[in-house]
Amino acid sequence: MAKELKELTPRSQDYSQWYLDLVLKADLAENSAVRGCMVIKPYGYAIWEKIQRQLDDMFKETGHVNAYFPLFIPKSFLSKEADHVEGFAKECAVVTHYRLKNDPDGKGVIVDPEAKLEEELIIRPTSETIIWNTYRNWIQSYRDLPILVNQWANVVRWEMRTRLFLRTAEFLWQEGHTAHATKAEAEEESQKMLEVYGEFAEKYMAMPVVRGVKSASERFAGAIDTYTIEALMQDGKALQSGTSHFLGQNFAKAFDVKFTDKEGKQDYVWATSWGVSTRLIGALIMAHSDDNGLVLPPKLAPFQVVIVPIYRSEEQLAQINEKVAGIVSALKNLGISVKYDNSDNKKPGWKFSEYELKGVPIRLAMGGRDLENNTIEVARRDTLTKETVSCDNLDVYIKNLLNDIQENIYKKALDFRTASTINVDSYDEFKEKIEEGGFLMAHWDGTPETEEKIKNETKATIRCIPLEGDKTPGKCMVTGNPSTQRVVFARAY
Repeated sequence: MAKELKELTPRSQDYSQWYLDLVLKADLAENSAVRGCMVIKPYGYAIWEKIQRQLDDMFKETGHVNAYFPLFIPKSFLSKEADHVEGFAKECAVVTHYRLKNDPDGKGVIVDPEAKLEEELIIRPTSETIIWNTYRNWIQSYRDLPILVNQWANVVRWEMRTRLFLRTAEFLWQEGHTAHATKAEAEEESQKMLEVYGEFAEKYMAMPVVRGVKSASERFAGAIDTYTIEALMQDGKALQSGTSHFLGQNFAKAFDVKFTDKEGKQDYVWATSWGVSTRLIGALIMAHSDDNGLVLPPKLAPFQVVIVPIYRSEEQLAQINEKVAGIVSALKNLGISVKYDNSDNKKPGWKFSEYELKGVPIRLAMGGRDLENNTIEVARRDTLTKETVSCDNLDVYIKNLLNDIQENIYKKALDFRTASTINVDSYDEFKEKIEEGGFLMAHWDGTPETEEKIKNETKATIRCIPLEGDKTPGKCMVTGNPSTQRVVFARAY
């Protein structure tokens, strides 16, 4: 049973199948009866809750508050910002009627043709339009600014080729929408939130990211600038893991949102929006996991420690239960989440396999000999190593070990990214190296024509123009024209 539980397609054999196997067998999510949509199972949702809780705290520390806006957006709203509607038109789900009725032929229910909506409603692909229509009622003066609002919600983007967590027709996310009196303040906000995402990715997800700005063709529809964090997955592909947009006054102009400044003059409000989604769970899986299952950083694991008893009799189990109760209490007092699995319907070997598959950072096992010697077996998920340690001061030992595991997972991902990032100077070399995957740092002349040529011929895109790093000017690898700095190219999800 344990072997069957763990049997995953090896990454080296078929990375996509390995990913799907892992999502399904680790009980993270499954496909639903609605094509392109997923059911997030309790263990997967527990990871999302950890992500959500930490990000929510970080947002509130920077002065943001949560609100909620309607799921439905009048079709006319999407017509008001030209770039925005063009960017999302092909992905919109449209509500046209508001009632069903019994089929006169007795074949279930049909849409009532008499119940056609006067104006069709779009199920939100993103909320800029409905929110800026609302902000028009909230903002009259500079005293009403800034507005720093976030919402946790679901959105629908009608995807035909889907992959659990990475790309589904409906997904969960947060979207921040802020309003400001000055351009400088809005630009500062969009870059501040990018840094919040970067800090979260590195400190909590243990996933190194490149912070940068998108090229014009890769920008969010309706944005002046889109900032991004880009991560590298183990198969050498990039994953856009969070974006923050400086929207200028585009949406304020579209929805006529003006304010009176301190001098008594009227001006349009400046805007930002920013978001991350359940795609981050896909990032966690692909950045760290192995052929044995999930590898979760302790800060985001649903439970950080699992304890499994190994016993020969009910009497011995009772003694282990008593001993473990003290260990569990001490660990919880240090803020460590722990599960004691003394269920009798599965053998210890099955449990070991299950918790390894599910990526629990530390597994503790206690048997009769451990009871006699005041010891316990400690197994690390990240290195798959085991040792026997004393139960004295075990809580402090485990707390330090969790920190070590968090740092080790990050270091491993960083070392992989470093080894997979290379400078490329010629287009021939670029076409050769892109087949191997990784981040390719190359000069680009800044034109959409060259960018499109590279994309069509190699399937690689500009992931971002890095905000930090080598800013040395050079020559475009394709045209030989001047280039201000190297940009990050990769094939991407």
